[in-house]
Amino acid sequence: MKKKLLTTALIVIAGGGAAFWLLSAPTSLEAGALGALEAPSAERGEQVFWAGGCASCHARPGADGDARLELAGGVELKSDFGTFVAPNISPHMQDGIGGWSDMAFANAMLHGVSPEGEHYYPAFPYPSYARMEPQDVSDLFAFIKTLPEVEGDAGEHKLSFPFTMRRGIGLWKLAYMHDEPVVALGADASDAERRGQYLVEGAGHCGECHTPRNFAGGQLYDQWLAGAVSAEGEGIVPNITTGDGGIGSWSAGDIAYYLESGFTPEFDSVGGAMVSVQKNMARLSKEDRDAIAAYLLAVQPKPNGYPSSR
Repeated sequence: MKKKLLTTALIVIAGGGAAFWLLSAPTSLEAGALGALEAPSAERGEQVFWAGGCASCHARPGADGDARLELAGGVELKSDFGTFVAPNISPHMQDGIGGWSDMAFANAMLHGVSPEGEHYYPAFPYPSYARMEPQDVSDLFAFIKTLPEVEGDAGEHKLSFPFTMRRGIGLWKLAYMHDEPVVALGADASDAERRGQYLVEGAGHCGECHTPRNFAGGQLYDQWLAGAVSAEGEGIVPNITTGDGGIGSWSAGDIAYYLESGFTPEFDSVGGAMVSVQKNMARLSKEDRDAIAAYLLAVQPKPNGYPSSR
C-alpha cells in the first residue's frame, strides 16, 4: 500500500513538473512573421524611440541632451523583488545589441524573450510593448542602430531566490500579459482617441507606473491608470484618469501642454521620474501629444488607486 502511494505521489510530482515546464516555456514569433513588413525606417523609428521611453532607462543615470542617445544602461530599478539593472542596448556588437537579428529584437519587445531563449524580467515593460505593431518595432530597431556604440556591461540584476529563476516568469506571463487593448473604446471613438490608446497602452507603457499592482506584480486592470504606490516604495505615481484625485479638471489642451512643457495648469512643474518621461513626450509630434490627451480623457474615471496597491 505504501509503495503504491509513493508511486502515485511520484507520478503526480512528475506530471506537475512536466506541466510547469510546458506552461512556462518562452514563446517566440513564428518564422517569417516579419517578412511582410515594409523596409524599416530609422526616421519613423525615432518617434517610436521617444514614445517608448527607451532613454529613460537605458541612457546612463542622469544623462541629458545628446547623452540620452548613448544607451549604456545602468539605471537601477528597485522593487520588492530586488533591484533590476537596465542593460546596455546600444548598437555595440559585444556589449550591446548590435549583433542581434531583427527577429531577436522583435521577440524581446513583443514576447519578452532573449536571443538565448530565456524570459526577460517584466521590469522591462514588454507586457505593454506586446501591444505594439511589429512595423513600429522594426523601425525602432533601425533607429537604435544609428546611435553611438557604447562599450561596457551595465551590470547584473541584484535578486535573491526564488526571483533568480527566470523560468517561472512564463507562468507570470500567462496570468498577466496579453496583447489585447486594456480599454474597450466605442465604435464612435475618434482617430485621435485610438492613436492615443496605442501610444498609452503600448509604446508609452503608461500603465506600468500609473496602475496599481497585486502581490505578484501584475497590473490591476480594473484600476487602469488610477495611480499607484511607486514601485521603489517611496511616494506615489498619480491618478491620470478623470476620477477623484485625478486629472478631471484638466482639459485636453492642458494635458498636451504638460507633455510638451512640463507645466501643469496650476503652474507647477514636472518632478521625479516623470521628468525624463516628459522629455521624451516633448519629442513627439503635436498630433501624438494631442492623441494621448484625447485617450486619457476617454478612459473611465477611477478613484485614486494607490491606497489599495499595498
